[in-house]
Amino acid sequence: MVLATTAFCASLALGQTAISPATVVQALFQFEATNTQHLIVQGSRLPRAVIATLVGASLAVAGALMQALTRNPLASPAIFGVNAGAVFAIVLATTLLAVSAMNHLLWIGLAGAAVAGTLVYALGTLGREGPTPVRLVLAGAAITALFVSFTQALLVTNQEGLDSVLFWLAGSVSGRSLDMVVPTLPLILPALALCLLLGRHINLLMSGDDIARGLGQNVGRLKIILGLLTLCLAGSAVAMAGNVGFMGLIVPHMVRGWLGRDHRWVIPGCAVFGASLLLVADVVARFLIMPQEIPVGVMTALIGTPFFIHLARRGLGHG
Repeated sequence: MVLATTAFCASLALGQTAISPATVVQALFQFEATNTQHLIVQGSRLPRAVIATLVGASLAVAGALMQALTRNPLASPAIFGVNAGAVFAIVLATTLLAVSAMNHLLWIGLAGAAVAGTLVYALGTLGREGPTPVRLVLAGAAITALFVSFTQALLVTNQEGLDSVLFWLAGSVSGRSLDMVVPTLPLILPALALCLLLGRHINLLMSGDDIARGLGQNVGRLKIILGLLTLCLAGSAVAMAGNVGFMGLIVPHMVRGWLGRDHRWVIPGCAVFGASLLLVADVVARFLIMPQEIPVGVMTALIGTPFFIHLARRGLGHG
């Protein structure tokens, strides 16, 4: 919690215009409309810090749920096509249907995420062997490529709408207001709270379906709940910040390395560290090519790609 608070404060204070911590506190609790720095904090820094916190926590917890649900160390919203499905649905709505309201885009993004996730799981479970880690990853790669191709085709045929969807393609937490966060809160906050309560049940599920049933666990219902929670968290995150990759993959592994495999600790650890990591990535993205800034989705890819290679070289084992 200290780590998340420090990262949040740094996100408010650091940027092209440095602001002292005292000024940040004053802007939050003693706001003056005539103070330029107060306006910067309230109008720009605070919304992007709140969005980065929610998106980082949501994607990291969604990744932990997917890895537990599929028993696949490579499972994450980005790799299993959930991000690509949500982005395609949003691009389709904004370019062809001229939808711009955030509350509408939220549900459209969730629908796209649900379709992609369902297709991946259906393809990964075809055959007598049922779902295996390799088959699920291959299915995720295929569905991701499919939806990325659809997205590119839409942009080629409608280049006038390219500027309006670059935000979702690259992944960014800038240029958003707190009003755009409000529609996601009724989904993200209850979903995160429920995930915290399901830690013990996830531990039983990880021991195997037969053992979990023997201990009184309703495996089918739990998997449905975990799937719905994953879609709510990942879809909402994409609707707010676009295609921010690797958060759902790398954070659960880092947390399990530090806190162990008990999901009563893994889930809150993912929420805190995921929020902190995305906040730090956003701060770094502002400084690398000042006065311009790099989309935070690019920063998470730079962080996540070496970690992904490390997992592959280690043999794809958990934690």
